[in-house]
Amino acid sequence: MATSSRKLKAIFSSLAVTLLFMISHSQVAFSFDFEDVDEEEVYVLDRPVPDHSPRSRLLLSSIRKGAQCSADHKNICNGVSANNGTSLLHCCKMHCRNILGDKNNCGKCGSKCKFGQLCCNGTCTNVFDNEAHCGKCNKKCPRGVRCEFGNCGYA
Repeated sequence: MATSSRKLKAIFSSLAVTLLFMISHSQVAFSFDFEDVDEEEVYVLDRPVPDHSPRSRLLLSSIRKGAQCSADHKNICNGVSANNGTSLLHCCKMHCRNILGDKNNCGKCGSKCKFGQLCCNGTCTNVFDNEAHCGKCNKKCPRGVRCEFGNCGYA
């Protein structure tokens, strides 16, 4: 019984060390999950669009992230290009979303990226070991340097 107890202690201690290692390095793996939390972000439109408010003759030149919209009427963001072509806005569940960078609406409304993926240019992309998107979209590792755990040259 003492032998199996020692084996269990050894297994649990190695699991604890592994878990502590993962937690201590989790800021790399999980830091990107909080990038698009800021609802105060504003999309600067590439071309002004008409404001669909009643009695308005104004042209909109920016749209607040998450602005309310309706695909049936007053659709201020369906197919609108913003931020010098880096954002493409669509009305998803009554809110303006950037389908080129929203991990819950990647490429189209309702298309969710899996754990460890970000929406890079409208495609769900693994950023843990991708040299072209290492840790975040469009972060390229230097030539010959591998991307491991979302870091270039992690050893």
